[in-house]
Amino acid sequence: MLIIPAIDIKNGLCVRLKQGRMEDETIFSHEPDVMARKWFKKGAERLHLVDLDGAIQGRPVNSETIRRIVDAVPIPVQLGGGIRNMATLEAYFDLGIQYVILGTVLYKDPEFVMRAVKMYPGKIILGIDAIQGSVAVEGWTEDIEITPLELSQRYEESGVAAVIYTDISRDGMQTGPNLEGTRNLARALNLPVIASGGISGIKDVLDILDYEEDGIMGMITGRALYDGSLDLAEAIKKINLKKTT
Repeated sequence: MLIIPAIDIKNGLCVRLKQGRMEDETIFSHEPDVMARKWFKKGAERLHLVDLDGAIQGRPVNSETIRRIVDAVPIPVQLGGGIRNMATLEAYFDLGIQYVILGTVLYKDPEFVMRAVKMYPGKIILGIDAIQGSVAVEGWTEDIEITPLELSQRYEESGVAAVIYTDISRDGMQTGPNLEGTRNLARALNLPVIASGGISGIKDVLDILDYEEDGIMGMITGRALYDGSLDLAEAIKKINLKKTT
């Protein structure tokens, strides 16, 4: 079970949003690469990056900041936000990104997604963001009439690496993850699922761990780490302890 620290980048800064609202940000670091090294030293085995500006504009915006983060740590980095074409995808892999997260294009350009998976099997992650049971795209600014399960199933046998399921209403709110929705998605899919949104502390981490056998392989957490309500090293230690008892 992976605990994956999130580094959301806006205007070159490490920020956290509430419920995906770009205007509701908290700046946690002016040096995201320094923050990446901090999480690595605390035991992180993977990092989750989002180019927030890229997600809205549909193109890479914070590439230089992302490059510094990749150069700063020896662990895999997964990245999403604004990836709409093969040139962008290839540029990020050339930069050293290990996994690329595709979101909006899952719905709007499935042909591109299938070409990407064929070219990079096991390196593409589905980014499924939802609110009130419906998928949201274009940086969470547009809701579409399709469920996370329906969209995920379109790519279930394609060779993607995993699905990140984010409940937008809980993201950055520390109100607890959507355990039921995440578990149900993991049970229904033949793909590993990564939980995202709402983690507030160690109890939420251990609650998610209980569903590992249902297909949940990890969790992404941001604000809880940044405000200190969750200690990454302690959480990793408790996960390892619980798995051995």
